[in-house]
Amino acid sequence: MRRRVLVALLAGVLLPAGLAACGIPNETEVQVDGSGPAAEAGTLNGSPARPPTPGDSAEPVPFIENYLRAAAAGEREQAYARAKEFLGPEAKGLLPEKQQSSEIELTVVRLLEKPEVTPPNNQGTSDVTLKVQQVGVLRADGVLDSPEASETEYKFQLRRADSGGPGLLLTNVPNELLISDTALREYYRSRTIYFWNSARSRLVPDLRYLPSSVPAERRVTDVVKWLTGGPSKWLAQGVTGLPDGTRSINNATGADGHWEVNLTMPGADDKKLGLLATQLAWSLPELSGQLDLKIQNQKRRTVDLEQERAEHAVYPTGDRPVRFSVYDGAVRPLAIANEARAAVPLAVDANRNVVAAALARADDQILAALVVTGTDRRQRLKVGSGPDPVSVFDTSKAYGTLSRPTWLRSLDERHPAGLVAADRRLYRFDGAAGMIPVPLAVSGPVVAVAGSLDGHRIALVIGGALYVAAVSVDGGVVSVGLPRRLATLLTSISAVDWVAENDLVLAGNEADRRPAIHQITVDGAQETALKRDIGAEVTQLAAYPGGAVGGPPALSYMYEANRAAYRNNPFENIKREQVLDVPAGSRATNPTAPFFLY
Repeated sequence: MRRRVLVALLAGVLLPAGLAACGIPNETEVQVDGSGPAAEAGTLNGSPARPPTPGDSAEPVPFIENYLRAAAAGEREQAYARAKEFLGPEAKGLLPEKQQSSEIELTVVRLLEKPEVTPPNNQGTSDVTLKVQQVGVLRADGVLDSPEASETEYKFQLRRADSGGPGLLLTNVPNELLISDTALREYYRSRTIYFWNSARSRLVPDLRYLPSSVPAERRVTDVVKWLTGGPSKWLAQGVTGLPDGTRSINNATGADGHWEVNLTMPGADDKKLGLLATQLAWSLPELSGQLDLKIQNQKRRTVDLEQERAEHAVYPTGDRPVRFSVYDGAVRPLAIANEARAAVPLAVDANRNVVAAALARADDQILAALVVTGTDRRQRLKVGSGPDPVSVFDTSKAYGTLSRPTWLRSLDERHPAGLVAADRRLYRFDGAAGMIPVPLAVSGPVVAVAGSLDGHRIALVIGGALYVAAVSVDGGVVSVGLPRRLATLLTSISAVDWVAENDLVLAGNEADRRPAIHQITVDGAQETALKRDIGAEVTQLAAYPGGAVGGPPALSYMYEANRAAYRNNPFENIKREQVLDVPAGSRATNPTAPFFLY
C-alpha cells in the first residue's frame, strides 16, 4: 500500500507534498496496487472534518481561511447558511443566495501569497486582501469546471462581533460563494465515474467530487445521477453517454452487499444493460455484493459487482513497464534497481540517429515511433510496428523540430496512430509515418503532447500553458475536442505526461523562475510540487501511469534536463553505467530522452 498526502497552500504558502497512490480508483487516498487503473488524488480518511465556525478563531487570517472552508463543509443545500454565519447583519445581503441546490456553484480559488492584513481603523474594522488563482467552478454534478471569474485579488473587511469581545464578523465580502482548494480536498472526496468510448470498447475516466458527509446510500444515488446526466463538457467529444431519456426513478436503495437502482431507459435491451452494469461496477469501486438494475420498476439484471470488474477491464493497462533511454544516438535499456529489463525491440539498422522515442505494446505487437536526425540536421519521424524486434519503418518528411511522440492506445494494432508536435503544430501520424495536421481551437505553439492509458484523453502544452482535451476516433479518423486550460502555479511549461489515471506530471518555472516539476489533477484542483531547483529547463518528461502488477513504484517518472537523464523514487541522475547493451566503440556520453515501454 502507498499513501498519498496532498499538501497545498496553507495560509498562502506553497509547501512540498507527498505522492498519489496507484491501484483501483476509489474515494480514499489509500490504494492497493492491482490490475485496475491508477488511483486518483486522494482525500482525508475517516469521518469528514468538523465544519468551521466563526468562533474558531479571533485572528483575521485564520478567520478568513475558515470562511473559505465553510461553504464546502457539508451538504450543498446549506452552503449559503454556513457561509453567512461568518457575516455581520450589515453584510448578509452582499452574498445573494441561490434557492435551488442545482444552482449553487462554488468558486474554487488557490491562495498565492500570505494574506495582507491592515490594522483596525477608528471604526474598529480591518481589511484582509487575498491574492488568488482561479481554479474552477464546482457544480452540482460534482464537476470542477473551468473558472468563470477572473479576479486575482479579493478584499474582505472584518470587525469585532461585539464591543470588547473576542469574536469577528465580516462586514464586506465578495458576492461569490468562495472556497479554497484546500477546503475542496478537506471536505470533498474525489471520485471517478466512467463513460464508454464511441466504439463501446473501453471506459474513459471522468473525475468528480462528492461531499465527504454524504452517506453510503446517497453515494450510489449521486453516481447514478452523474452517469445519467452525461460526461464533463471537456470530455464529451471522446465518450458516449447513456441513451437519451435515461433518468433515475427515485433514489438508489440497499445496504450490506445488496443494492437496487431503478431507471427509465429507452430501448433498454440486454446489451445496453450490460454496458451500464460495467459502468456502475467501475464507478462504484467500493461496493461489493449484488446490484439489481430495474427499468421502470421491473428487475432486468442482477450485477455481481466484483465479478463484473474482474471480467471486464476498464481499459487495457499495458504489460509490466521497462525503462529505456537514448544513448549515443540509439535506444538502449536501463538497469534501475531490481525492475524488469528487456532488450531493445528494434532492429539494429533502424536504431540509429535517435533523439527521442515512444514505444508501446499492443497485444503481441510493438509500436515504435522514433525522432531521428538526418545529415541535413533536420528531424524526421520513423514509424514502424510488428513483432519484436520491429524491422520495417516508414519515414516522414523533414521538420525543424519534433516533440517526443505519443501513441494513442484507443486504436487497435491494425490501425496504429499517435500524436506529435512538429514545428510547433499538432500532427497525427499513422503506421506509415503519414503526418496530418490536427486543428485546435486554441492558438499558440504546441511543444508537447501526451496520451492517457485509456487512449481518449490527451495533455498538451500550448504557448507555455497546460491543456487537456478529449480524443475521439471514428472510422480511424482522430479528432481532438476543445482543449481545456488548467490553472497551474507553473509558467513557461515545457513538458507533460500522465503519471496516474487522473494526474499529470509537468515541468515549468515556479514564481521565482526556477525550473521545477509539479503534479496536478486532470481538472487542476490539486497541485503538488514534486521536484524544485532542477537548475535547467526540462526538455523531455516521461511517466508511468500505473496499472501493471510488479511495475516500478507508483508515480515513477524520468526527465531530461541539460542533456542528461534523471529519475525519481529516489531522485538521482541516471548514470552511464546503468545503460545496458552498449556496443564496443560507442561514444561516452550521458543517457538522454528516457521513457517507459508498457
